[in-house]
Amino acid sequence: QVQLVESGGGLVQAGGSLRLSCAASGRTFRTYAMGWFRQAPGKERDFVAASSWSGGTIHYADSVKRRFTISRDNAKNTVYLQMNSLNPEDTAVYYCAAGLVTGIRSASYDYWGQGTQVTVSS
Repeated sequence: QVQLVESGGGLVQAGGSLRLSCAASGRTFRTYAMGWFRQAPGKERDFVAASSWSGGTIHYADSVKRRFTISRDNAKNTVYLQMNSLNPEDTAVYYCAAGLVTGIRSASYDYWGQGTQVTVSS
């Protein structure tokens, strides 16, 4: 009932920056928490960042703290992930997700986007 579409991925050099966007449509009248996850080839899907609807509760994975920033514009039904100081270990498909709690587990989220590829070259 909620559709999520990520955009903004691409190829960057190590040390560079990207900003990912996730636009929600459909059943967006609920105050969903939003999360970002990523999955590298051959690895599990890992938590990156999450924000409650108000932004009052925010979580980051230790690996991205001080480098990534999650934000949201609820008037536009959009959540962002600003990624700075990227390194090759950040290479993955990045997914946004919506759920009723601001969790750090995939199971906390009910709706998922299709993913956007982020590749960081060394």
